[in-house]
Amino acid sequence: MVGRPGGMATEHMAEPDLPVRPLDAIDRAILRLLQEDGRASIRSVADRVHISRANAYARINRLIDDGVIRGFTARVDHERAGQSASAYITLKIVQNSWRTVRDKLLTLPGVSHIALVSGDFDVLLLVHTADNRSLRELVLTRIQSMEEVLSSRTLLVFEETDRALQE
Repeated sequence: MVGRPGGMATEHMAEPDLPVRPLDAIDRAILRLLQEDGRASIRSVADRVHISRANAYARINRLIDDGVIRGFTARVDHERAGQSASAYITLKIVQNSWRTVRDKLLTLPGVSHIALVSGDFDVLLLVHTADNRSLRELVLTRIQSMEEVLSSRTLLVFEETDRALQE
C-alpha cells in the first residue's frame, strides 16, 4: 500500500515557501493511478508506469513532500452510507470574512468541500446529510445564522458521477 513507511499517510501540506516543481509524464501517470486506487502497492504503480519500485517510491514521497499529494482517502457512496441528501450551497459573505466563515463551516456536520470562488457568490459548499430535514436544519439554522453569511442558495444534487471511476 502506498504511504509513509510504518503506517498510513495522513493529510500533508507543503511548506508555502517551497517552489512548485513541474510534473513530468510519469508523475502525472502516478497521480492518475493513485486517484483511481489510493491503495495501490508500490510494485503495482511501478509496473504500470514502467519504472523501478525504488523510483516509484521516491517519486511518490517527493509528490507527498511537495504537497502535490495531500493525503489518501476513501471515496464514499454517500447514499449507501446513510447520507441520502446532497447539495451544493452557495454563500454570499461579508467582505474579508472568508477565514472566519471557513473555520465555522469546517465544524458543521456533512460538509465535504468548501471553496472560496469568484462570481455571483463567494463560497461554494458540498454537503451530504441524512435527509432533506437534516439539510434544511443545516442551511436554515446553522449556516444562515452565521453573522458573516449575507445570503445562501441551495442546489439539490439528484445524481453524482465520480469522473475517476469513469475513466
